[in-house]
Formats: sequence, structure tokens, C-alpha cells
Amino acid sequence: NSRDGRRIRSSRKGAGSVFTAHTQHRKGAAKLRSLDFAERHGYIRGVVKAIEHDSGRGAPIAEIRFRHTHKYKTVTETVIAPEGLYTGQSIYCGAKAELAIGNVLPVGLMPEGSSVCNLESKVGDRGTLARAGGCYATIIAHNSEENRTRIKLPSGHKV
Repeated sequence: NSRDGRRIRSSRKGAGSVFTAHTQHRKGAAKLRSLDFAERHGYIRGVVKAIEHDSGRGAPIAEIRFRHTHKYKTVTETVIAPEGLYTGQSIYCGAKAELAIGNVLPVGLMPEGSSVCNLESKVGDRGTLARAGGCYATIIAHNSEENRTRIKLPSGHKV
């Protein structure tokens, strides 16, 4: 009603206008490569084509170009760029990749004390933990009987 006075700010927020997020310049979802035969049994090489700022996100994102595993074409993946990644760098994804900045390999094969980012909490979720700018998780211990790895998250919580 016009007689009731001013509308409260919280009720104005549902209408849109100045209270909407500016999402038109976003680059898209940043995810790891989906786990395939090449990653499970060997490795696959990719080349970093660009490192860009994504609006609404604290960490920069990297565009990485891989060869398609079955067809004659390239596949571009958008991932969160770790500190130290540069354009033109070759990165390797897979179980047989070596431990280096930018490479993606199973957590169980990394030594204890390694700093990692963009971790999968469940197998195949393509990275959900330690993704913000400057964040990293630390591998604490490996349990070979249970096939589990203990990780200290940026919050200090141990998983």
C-alpha cells in the first residue's frame, strides 16, 4: 500500500533491479577433467592457453587444451589456476604424472606434507575443496589398510 510508508530493503531485494548479480561476463564452471582411461592408467598432456580473471571469483582460472582421446580434435577445459601456473606450460593429468605445480594426480600417490588445491571430496566430482584464491589443503597421512587419506583443509578441519 502507498499509505504504509517506505518498503523495507529486504522486501525490495526480490524484485531484481540493482540487487541482481552481474553474471553475464562469467567464463563458466571451473572443473577438473572427467576421469577416463588415460588418467586412470597413465597420463595425458595439456597445454595452458590462457589464465584469466573470472568475475565473481577470487581465484584466476586457466584454459587448458587437451587432445581428444578418440577423435582428431582438441578439448578445452577450464580449471582453477594454482599459483605458479603460466601460459604455454605443459601440465600432465593422470596416475603416472609426476608431482609438479599444475599437474593433476591421485591424492593417494602424493607424499605426506604436500600442498594441494582443487581437491575432489568424492571420486569423480571434479574438484570441490580448497578452490578459493590462496587456499590450499595439506596431506597429513595415508592409511593403506582403509585406502583413505587424511587431509587438513584451509579451515583447519581434518577430513
